[in-house]
Amino acid sequence: MNPVRELYAAHQLPVFQNRMYASEAEARHCPLGDVRLVEDLTSGLVHNAAFRPELVVYDEHYQNEQAVSAQFRAHLEQVAGVVERRLGRRSLVEVACGKGYFLEMLAQRGCEITGFDPAYEGMNPAIEKRYFAPGVGVVGEGLILRHVLEHVVDPVAFLEQIREANGGCGTIYIEVPCFEWICERRAWFDIFYEHVNYFRLADFKRMFGVVHESGHLFGGQYIYVVADLASLKAPRYEESTRVHLPESFSAHTGRAPAATQQAVIWGGASKGVIFALQCARAGTPVATVIDINPAKQGKFLPATGIRVEAPEDVLPRLPDGTTIYVMNSNYLDEIRTQAGPTFNYIGIDHE
Repeated sequence: MNPVRELYAAHQLPVFQNRMYASEAEARHCPLGDVRLVEDLTSGLVHNAAFRPELVVYDEHYQNEQAVSAQFRAHLEQVAGVVERRLGRRSLVEVACGKGYFLEMLAQRGCEITGFDPAYEGMNPAIEKRYFAPGVGVVGEGLILRHVLEHVVDPVAFLEQIREANGGCGTIYIEVPCFEWICERRAWFDIFYEHVNYFRLADFKRMFGVVHESGHLFGGQYIYVVADLASLKAPRYEESTRVHLPESFSAHTGRAPAATQQAVIWGGASKGVIFALQCARAGTPVATVIDINPAKQGKFLPATGIRVEAPEDVLPRLPDGTTIYVMNSNYLDEIRTQAGPTFNYIGIDHE
């Protein structure tokens, strides 16, 4: 076992922060797991040393579709531009393409693309319901891996398998959450059980010998890299890229949004789940959760059992001046436009 440096710990978080439950009781009794973030002093990578993969089984109840938001669709358009510019429009493969939204966006833009995901439930013939693994018989000149690598136990071994399946070559686009953004914003609500790994751009520059392009997306919350898959290598720890977690990071956990009233939050996804749970544990429970995703509405958040409601069902009953805590500041303008100027909006990652 490699030597590690302890970074952060959180106990009894929902195993799935994006799984919706049909009843409050079921939600409150969801499976829980611990987080123990460590920096591996051999590879330099950050992962949850307490992660138990047998607890994580994705099924039809998992709901992580963000494309209902115009702001997020604009982000995907930006990503599509990077893909077309760096990978081209022919012979593309999207690994773990989920519900297929981004793949279909690229296809509509004229891209020739095949997707792989064993959990895919749609009918698009361009998506194969299996893993992209050695023997699939499909080789792409360009490969796309969006928000997958943070979920796998051994990210380097996973990339090695993709390289082998693709004949040892290809250009790959990788997109993951930005750990540096989490650290700088003291965003304890962005530490999830589902995310085994937490990446920085420096990690990918140590994982690939050839990086064609890299940068930040989605207001700095995501990072991306375009690299030569053939140049993949085992990363090595470098003191110059040592993780710097602010000493006050843990002190922000459970920070009550309002000491005198229960909070209204907008966003029933990852950040909202963790924020609501820690507020409840701090003695200031969240009263109401708003989300525009119809698949979440009427369902219940894991651990807290709070019911998610549609904006039109909540906003008319809120007094003018009510504070609404927005779980992702990228959506502040979109939410303000939809809900109107009579409320006080606070982005939790801007506090």
